Amino acid sequence: MRSLTTAATGMQAQQLNVEVISNNLANMNTTGFKRQRAEFQDLLYQNVQAMGMNSSDAGTIVPTGVQVGLGVQAASIYRITEQGSLSNTGNPFDLAISGRGHFRVQMPDGSDAYTRAGNFAISPEGEIVTADGYTVSPGVAIPQDAREVSVNAQGQVQALIDGQTEPQTLGQLELVTFFNEAGLEAMGDNLFLESAASGPANVGTPGSPGYGTIRQGFVETANVNAVSEITALIQAQRAYEMNARVITASDEMLAASSNLR
Repeated sequence: MRSLTTAATGMQAQQLNVEVISNNLANMNTTGFKRQRAEFQDLLYQNVQAMGMNSSDAGTIVPTGVQVGLGVQAASIYRITEQGSLSNTGNPFDLAISGRGHFRVQMPDGSDAYTRAGNFAISPEGEIVTADGYTVSPGVAIPQDAREVSVNAQGQVQALIDGQTEPQTLGQLELVTFFNEAGLEAMGDNLFLESAASGPANVGTPGSPGYGTIRQGFVETANVNAVSEITALIQAQRAYEMNARVITASDEMLAASSNLR
């Protein structure tokens, strides 16, 4: 019976749906995390009677025909890039992006990665780095005798140096945007890679048209809504149970037909 394999595809689809939801919930407290949504599409159809065929010698036409669907498959797992809430930490090296953009991070092999997680720190050499020690590009070094480091909304890094009365500009942070941010390739550790789907990286100054601004002393929280995710989890669980019930019913029908004498 086709219903056995059709319902099996439904169970596999809902299993994937639950896995996506569980990942969202697991990262509720991950800085800069963007929730994902599983999307599905129907499989091929088997034509039992094609639509538009002549149904008589008088030229009458079958209006709809008979098409039997063969189930469902995953179409994509879409990343929702809406802004997360900003949480005040008071740490001068925590930087949040308000609006579009990603920080550019230099990897150990010299390649670039991108992140929305601005929970930065200072390396032993005084550079602003990520939690894993990767340099935030372009590298901005903080002198050892610097105090009261400030980063304005346009990404300009300044600090008061001992013995000086005027703040000294130490560097300029940049933001990177993409035409399709959902097409970035996630590599874990809050990092993303440019892909053919995301389009090329566009580097700009925070606060310029099309780019967000920098908020010092804040981090962007995950854009996960716990209530929505739990609701989606319940719906996925019920859909899984209903598909399992279809398999049970199909098995009972097969058993009934095999016992016919």
